[in-house]
Amino acid sequence: MQLIATERVLPTALTDPMQGQIVWDPVKSLLWFLHLAGALAALVFYPGWEGFLVFVVLTAITICAGHSTGMHRLLIHRSFETPRMVEYALVYLGVLVGMAGPFGMIRAHDLRDWHQRQAKCPPHPSHGAGFWRDAWWQMHCAYRLDHPPEFHIEPEVARSGFYQWVEATWMAQQVPLALILWWIGGMEWVLWGVSVRVLVSLTGHWAVGHFAHKRGHQGWRIEGLPVQGYNLPGLGLITFGENWHGNHHAFPHSARLGVEPGQVDPGFWFIRAMELIGMAKAIRLPDSAPERDGLRRVVEEPEMTALGASLHR
Repeated sequence: MQLIATERVLPTALTDPMQGQIVWDPVKSLLWFLHLAGALAALVFYPGWEGFLVFVVLTAITICAGHSTGMHRLLIHRSFETPRMVEYALVYLGVLVGMAGPFGMIRAHDLRDWHQRQAKCPPHPSHGAGFWRDAWWQMHCAYRLDHPPEFHIEPEVARSGFYQWVEATWMAQQVPLALILWWIGGMEWVLWGVSVRVLVSLTGHWAVGHFAHKRGHQGWRIEGLPVQGYNLPGLGLITFGENWHGNHHAFPHSARLGVEPGQVDPGFWFIRAMELIGMAKAIRLPDSAPERDGLRRVVEEPEMTALGASLHR
């Protein structure tokens, strides 16, 4: 059985989404500053194209195949199916992004989604603060509810020995990669391939989340909810499709985030490529599940009066 966000989060009789505190998370904060120090060292002592190329290649692999495809579209939303060992490989690449382990990512994502589906949503999970305050809150703090809901991950994930191991050691998983990079290219590759990559990935993930809940293009909206998602046109290539957040709010089950013509979605291209070689199946698209309650089209375009076949190619 695969659960979705609203099923994994089970509020108790005392749970109130507005009753909580924003507290400093020392582990998350210190890790960010550690990678900041490493990134500054890379820029000062090892400027050059070689380290930069290592950063670009590893960032593309870990964000596209790991975070966007493995963690987000597969592990969290189950928007397609793949063999278990392939799933493990993709999720492991997602762990290397440096945000959390698999259980931590599911919990953080689903609790945020649960908050955003309530009649009222506090400013932390809604990205309701200004630019600098939201940056501090999201990358260095956590929102602790006075009476948190119960949280249940599906048994086949929660009982997986691999996922349990990676969850317990996710921060240390940068070490094997760092040793490989050291062996190949020395300290320059380590700093660019680990610290610069993790710092940019963490900061970029926050920035996309911040702006995608503020303003932008909106093809659909969910009536009755205080938090809406917005698309950030022009960022498809560097976010691997995660910039189409308004679409994702509309169709959270869909493996395809860039659902309208011209919306670049490399993460979905990667899933389609996996399908061609027999490593992905049961790919879910916008029409693969009933519409969300309150879903409304915002901008009617002639070719998009209905989702149509072009939405599902």
